[in-house]
Amino acid sequence: MAEFVYPPVIRTALGLFRALGLKLDVQGAEHVPATGGAVLASTHVSYLDFIFVGLGAHPKRLVRFMAKKQVFDHPVSGPLMRGMHHIPVDRKAGAAAYDEALRALKEGELIGVFPEATINRAFDVKTLKTGAARLALESGTPLIPVAIWGTQRIWTKGRPRNFRKRGVPVTIVVGEPIPVAPGDDLVQVTERLHDRLRVMLTHAQDTYPDAPEGPDDAWWLPARLGGTAPTVEESRRMDAEDFENR
Repeated sequence: MAEFVYPPVIRTALGLFRALGLKLDVQGAEHVPATGGAVLASTHVSYLDFIFVGLGAHPKRLVRFMAKKQVFDHPVSGPLMRGMHHIPVDRKAGAAAYDEALRALKEGELIGVFPEATINRAFDVKTLKTGAARLALESGTPLIPVAIWGTQRIWTKGRPRNFRKRGVPVTIVVGEPIPVAPGDDLVQVTERLHDRLRVMLTHAQDTYPDAPEGPDDAWWLPARLGGTAPTVEESRRMDAEDFENR
């Protein structure tokens, strides 16, 4: 398909990242297949994660993301998302989006999925939805885990966005494909994905070159590392409250 929008958007994003002095560390990009469909299943700590997951596959491939319908309804982001051929997800009628993603995988596209379903305010890995594993199983394509770390310091849920701070390190870890075969149990594949993402995110956190500048800056670290982010249980409760108030 013609790509009139996606390449200029990538160039603009890279220019912005250079202006911000972001220190990008992409690890494991060789695990992205050069051709054919694959599901990229990523952790989710920021509103910007889809850009950085895409950079994990760039310049080799373009990634089509499944994103909530509201992003496509926005007067600015909507035309861009449609122009990049991303897939809108209406949570009240998700079957159409799933079918479109499945078709795209069978046609050789990369599909990006955030199996935590929403930004994880605990900055850890919580219970995953089974959609990513199901897409890989039904399409016969690789299931590739991706861990993102550092993007929460720029723009995340419940915090003001901060495009003024320069030199923020951002780590993108692309893991080896998780073995998936016809007849595999969907829940077990999802559990394997969860465990792999947890290992990869822990690696990204343990090797991250920055630390909080003081107690007031510890919000971007998970509680298990001494930060003041909500625990996974607290984050789950906050998500439930958000859903009830929607």
